[in-house]
Amino acid sequence: MARPLAAAGTVATHWPVPIGVAAERAGVSARMVRHYESLGLLAPVARTGSGYRQYGQADVHTLRFIRRARDLGFSIEEIGALLGLWQDKARASSQVKQIAQKHIASLHERIAALQAMQRSLQQLVGCCHGDERPECPILDDLAAE
Repeated sequence: MARPLAAAGTVATHWPVPIGVAAERAGVSARMVRHYESLGLLAPVARTGSGYRQYGQADVHTLRFIRRARDLGFSIEEIGALLGLWQDKARASSQVKQIAQKHIASLHERIAALQAMQRSLQQLVGCCHGDERPECPILDDLAAE
């Protein structure tokens, strides 16, 4: 069934919407919506008489917030804290900044670890002849005790 058009090519939105529509509008899967709900990141939503979840505009906005935070690599715990601060209009922005700065420090550590792995692998690949002989410094290094 076609949805009615709102303005110049946009689809009219009638709220609430089922999980599939909410997921699509938030850019996540329906499975992730249920997961976020089970973790408490998204408050339980109203259900129809037959048990289908119904999501409002605010729910979709929250899902977009979660998706963006996940895209930036925040952990579930950090997202929970950020959601709480986002919903608390009396928050101090310093609390948000502190979470973001801690996350940046964690990213720096992870990047440094990945760069060290890359250097190690590049060195091993440089030592490997990559020919028909069975000798392989890459496998020797992996098997080392």
